[in-house]
Amino acid sequence: MIEAGLRSADAMMMDEDKIWSRYSDDKVDIGERLAKVIRTLSVANPLKKPLRALSIGSSTEPQFRIFETAFRGGLYLFDIDSRAMAVVSDRASRQHTAHVRAIIGDFREVFSDPVEVDRFFTDTLDRRKLDLIAFHHSLYYCEAAEWALLFEYICRRLLARKSAVHAVLMAASSSNRMTTTWLYNHFAGKYFGIRNDQSLATFKKQLEQQPAFRNDQILLDTSRVRFFVDDFGKFMKVVWMIMLYPGVHRYDARQKEEIVEFVYDTFWSARQPLLQLQHHLVVYRGIGFRGLI
Repeated sequence: MIEAGLRSADAMMMDEDKIWSRYSDDKVDIGERLAKVIRTLSVANPLKKPLRALSIGSSTEPQFRIFETAFRGGLYLFDIDSRAMAVVSDRASRQHTAHVRAIIGDFREVFSDPVEVDRFFTDTLDRRKLDLIAFHHSLYYCEAAEWALLFEYICRRLLARKSAVHAVLMAASSSNRMTTTWLYNHFAGKYFGIRNDQSLATFKKQLEQQPAFRNDQILLDTSRVRFFVDDFGKFMKVVWMIMLYPGVHRYDARQKEEIVEFVYDTFWSARQPLLQLQHHLVVYRGIGFRGLI
């Protein structure tokens, strides 16, 4: 079992995400919250207006069906993973969904620079603004200190008058050792002196202090997700994704073995699910009533 857990560290991120999506209720949770955001936007906008959306860091987008049907005016799926975007492009072609477009790129480069944001608006969006921008577990790949400018650029340049941003992220702190947050903070802290500072709760307070968001609704809520699969190799693939290996942290052989043994003893052999406390942040612009979250 330990060897299987170690071998699983070499998995592709798209494969890790597929396991997480299949054996957890994370995408169900996101889908339910996304439906509330769409319902709010539908009430706020004219009934006949075709809505438009951009999902940043979308991967293969398990909630594709919701996006595809709700945003007939244009759906842009943006991700750095060319394999994931090939899957999306093939699906769009097979199912004749011409309003869906897969875009390969690093969102940190495109959306953190006002010049690049304007170029994206002109060349990719054909100067047509968006009703929704989604960051579903993608802000992990951008430092928290960069979020404020990122949101300011995309909100000011890309969003329509009545619109929303929906972000989902693992909670930054937890005392519950059965959670993904505790697992990451414990081992990343032990080996690298790092703790997760990517907090949507903290970011909400920052946005509320910024003049650019003074007239917006900024809402936050928390949900709990469960993950378990009766295959230790698959279980560990998800753990390596949570531990940001190897893209961010390069654990050595001894460190990886310690992580695998801990996960085996604490979760898999005890048949205990890995829990994730995650935050949903929604920024509503131009909505004259309290939006749903």
